[in-house]
Amino acid sequence: MGIASGGGEGSGFYHRKREAKQFDLPWIGDSLDYPSTMRTKPQRYGSVLRLRPEYLEEYKREHEAVWPEVLSAISNSHIRNYSIYHHEGWLFSYLEYWGEDFASDMAQMAADPTTQRWWAFMEPMQDPLPSRAPGEWWARMEEVFHHN
Repeated sequence: MGIASGGGEGSGFYHRKREAKQFDLPWIGDSLDYPSTMRTKPQRYGSVLRLRPEYLEEYKREHEAVWPEVLSAISNSHIRNYSIYHHEGWLFSYLEYWGEDFASDMAQMAADPTTQRWWAFMEPMQDPLPSRAPGEWWARMEEVFHHN
């Protein structure tokens, strides 16, 4: 019996838990507190757009101090491990979505007034791809490879 089947005294799950307690180590299996709205495996998203070259330094400076309300809206939308990369005028974003209804969570974030102000502040710095899908600002990318 393994972790996926719930584990019992003969499972590796049980033995790792017992070993952690034996050495007085924290056992994360007892402390994981995932909200019921979170998945057990994320959906990964990559997106791209251009950054107007005259805004590079300002864009980087502003992202060193993203408004706390915007960070909360991102977290409340079940987004984790969110990064933005820059290379030769291109911005690439990567995020992991842990919720159950991506469209609903994105709509909720888009309705947040502080997030709207942040996006309006960032918009003149960005140059979206003409080939993006209707309703997109950042063009979603197709994942062609993943390895854990």
